[in-house]
Amino acid sequence: MAIASDVELVIDADTHLTEPPDLWTSRVPAKYVDQVPRMTRDDQGRDVWQFGKRTVGVVGMTATAGWSQPFPSGPATMEECPPAAHDATARLAHMDELGVWAQVLYPNVAGFGNQHFLQSDDDELKLLCVRAYNDFLRDFASIDERRFITIMATPFWDVDAAVAEIERCARTGHRGVLFTGEPQRFGLPFLGEPHWDPIWSAAQEAGMAIHFHIGSGDPSTSFTPKRIAAQGAAATYAYTATELFLKNGLQVADLLTSGVLPRFPDLKFVSVESGIGWVPFVLEAADYAYLEGRPDRTSEWELMPSEYFARQVYACFWFETVAPKRLLDEIPVDRILFETDYPHPTCLYGNVREQIDRALAHATPEQRHKILWANAAELYGIHAPA
Repeated sequence: MAIASDVELVIDADTHLTEPPDLWTSRVPAKYVDQVPRMTRDDQGRDVWQFGKRTVGVVGMTATAGWSQPFPSGPATMEECPPAAHDATARLAHMDELGVWAQVLYPNVAGFGNQHFLQSDDDELKLLCVRAYNDFLRDFASIDERRFITIMATPFWDVDAAVAEIERCARTGHRGVLFTGEPQRFGLPFLGEPHWDPIWSAAQEAGMAIHFHIGSGDPSTSFTPKRIAAQGAAATYAYTATELFLKNGLQVADLLTSGVLPRFPDLKFVSVESGIGWVPFVLEAADYAYLEGRPDRTSEWELMPSEYFARQVYACFWFETVAPKRLLDEIPVDRILFETDYPHPTCLYGNVREQIDRALAHATPEQRHKILWANAAELYGIHAPA
């Protein structure tokens, strides 16, 4: 299958891969095979990820696209997951059907900021896990490197190792850096502290944006059996999702007021899977409160927080219709990306083109082109097919 020549091409800025069972076990020395993430079938017949002695989750919970029952129901085994969740050829066919030329790829098992590897006390093991995942991504993308945009994981707990991995991955074709938006949650310095400057410098030198995916810091603890028993699964899921989106808004506010953007003016940041409706409020609040907190009520930098957003920060949307219809004049349109979140529970599936048309019903042709194509193409160096 190929994309029809008359279809408006789209770049999907956030999708996820269902990692294959042997991703880590096939890429680490034999002595580590029992310690890295590995898939096993439990006594309920489910394929679950194990990391050490801990169960990370059921494979299908992050591959529910097309599943007939609402979350938290989902595929129990790899065989029940949609092939496009884990197979590169099937993913390309799915993209062709939608008219999606390129997709940006994110993880599941290691956490959306790669933070789950911190559960190990073995520094060598943690680094091996990161490198194995990054190598897997390049293998997956090798079927068509024009269309699969890989975002490397980082051993952010070790700055020197992270810098070395950024430099290595830049050479192998990765186009972005996955990071945590809340390093302080793991006992590490705040974003604005000089501790992180070598990482920012390496990413800026490589021309790779830093990505804060939702759930990349302190994972939400809201989706609990206690809350579900009290309020039901649907209500709990709605609350948890909203919490995650707004938490990314707070991380962006932290970034905008950290001093990182003035120090690294060519470095871009992306808030992934967080929506865009919060952007006008966060920018207005950050500007207002920042000036109120300054003795002379002027910026200590060249620009205000909102202006740094317009220069260096992106945000992604998928299900929203209010913000794309009514707030495009309040959000820097050059910094908006479109995503589907495939194949996660909140993803667009079976209605992608309809949702695009609803959301961008009032956008100008120029705005539509920027949001669906040009912004991501410039950020990731994506070229349209001949």
